[in-house]
Amino acid sequence: MENTKPQARKDLTTEKQNPNSLRIDKRSIPEILEIMNKEDQSIALKIQAVLPEISRAVELAVKAIQCGGHVYYIGAGTSGRLGVLDASEIPPTFSAPRDWFQGVIAGGREALVRSIEGAEDIPEDAEKALQKVGFCSKDFLVGIASSSATPYVVHALGWARGIGASTAYIICNPKPLLDIEVDTLIAVDVGPEILTGSTRLKSGTATKLVLNMISTTTMIRIGKVYGNLMVDLDAVNQKLVDRGSRIIQQLTDLPYDKAREMLFASGKEVKTAIVMTRQQCGKEEARQLIRNNDGFLRRIIGDVAGQ
Repeated sequence: MENTKPQARKDLTTEKQNPNSLRIDKRSIPEILEIMNKEDQSIALKIQAVLPEISRAVELAVKAIQCGGHVYYIGAGTSGRLGVLDASEIPPTFSAPRDWFQGVIAGGREALVRSIEGAEDIPEDAEKALQKVGFCSKDFLVGIASSSATPYVVHALGWARGIGASTAYIICNPKPLLDIEVDTLIAVDVGPEILTGSTRLKSGTATKLVLNMISTTTMIRIGKVYGNLMVDLDAVNQKLVDRGSRIIQQLTDLPYDKAREMLFASGKEVKTAIVMTRQQCGKEEARQLIRNNDGFLRRIIGDVAGQ
C-alpha cells in the first residue's frame, strides 16, 4: 500500500509541465505575475467541485470535538507547515483549547523552519509521532499531500483508520497515486504547477483554502461565532481588545467606552460580556448560561437586528 507504483509519479498532474508557463524565464516581471495570477484564479472553482467532500470533513471534525476528541493535520514540507499554521491560529481566533486542532509535520518542529525533505520517506515516523501526541480512536486525522504520494502521510492515514479513527485526505491531483481508504477524499485538481512540480504554489494555495474552510466552519458549527462576528476571540493584545469592544458595542448598543469596560469586567471574554449586558447578570451567571447553551450565543440573546 505504501510503495509508489513504478513510473507512475511522472503521470501526476502536479508533475506535468504547465503549457501556460512555458518559457516563463523569458518573460518580463509583469508578464510573470500575470501568468501566476491567472493560474491562481482557477483554484476557487476547483475547490467548488469538492465542497461535498469538504462538508463531510467538517462533519467529522465537529463530531470528534463534541465527543472529546481532536482534529489532527499531518503532512510533510509545505503541506505539513500549512497544517501547523492553521491549527495554531484556532486558539486565539476562537478562544478554543490548544489541543482541539493540532498539526504534525514530518521531521518535527525543526521542519517548520528548515526543509527536511527526507523525513517524508520514513512512514513509521508518522505512527510514532501520532502515538507521541496521544492520537486515539476518538480523533480525526486529516492527511495532507499535494502529490498524493507521500509515504509519511499515507502510512499515518492507514494506521489511524486501523485503530478506528476517522480520516480525510487532501490532495491536489484528480485521484491518489497510492491506494488508501479514508472517510472522505478531498481531491482538488489544481492542474500543472506554474513551475513544474513546485506544489508550494497552486497546491499550497488550494490547501490553505481548504484548511480554512474545515477549521472555520467547524468553529461556527460548535457555537464560536454569532452572525459573522468572532464572539469568542481571545483579547490578548490591543488590536483584539479593540475588536472585542466593538463587537460588544455592536451587539449591546453600549457606547464604545462602556463596552470596553464590560470586556475587562468579564475577564476579557467577549461572549460573557455580551450576556452580562443583555441579560443583566453577573460574570459567573453569564458563564453558566453559556455552558448551559453549549456555547451558542444566539440561543441566549436571540436575533439582534442586522445579525
